[in-house]
Amino acid sequence: MIIDTLDNLAKYVGLNPLFKEVVAFIENNNLAAMEPGKHPIKDGDLFVNIQVAKGKAPDEAVLETHRRMIDIQIPISGPETFGYTPLCRLPELEYNDEKDITKYPDLMAESFVDCQPGMFAIFFPQDGHAPCITMMPEIKKAIFKVKF
Repeated sequence: MIIDTLDNLAKYVGLNPLFKEVVAFIENNNLAAMEPGKHPIKDGDLFVNIQVAKGKAPDEAVLETHRRMIDIQIPISGPETFGYTPLCRLPELEYNDEKDITKYPDLMAESFVDCQPGMFAIFFPQDGHAPCITMMPEIKKAIFKVKF
């Protein structure tokens, strides 16, 4: 997991060849003005999902992991807190191959990190994360899905 400001996102392009395209997309598009939905960037390897999600309390947020994709999550309309538990400390549960997700609905995250607008969080396949924790009724956010 990485938490940092968007000004520093370019420093992480060496971690994945598609991160450079994420940086370019952010530089050339106004995420706040984009309509909700899935926006393809590069075939099935890279897309951004602009989402307006219901705000959740920490005990309502569901931990999830992905096997094929990295999440770069960017809060747009307000602050977002993410729950975090390393995959190695999560039980083996059913994986949904079609949606590339394993959900852990009965577990609370071990720790929490705050992310303000102008920041991002990167979650790799080894990072269990519980998104959308906020005091606001809903949050607009961008989720870049990057092939691992």
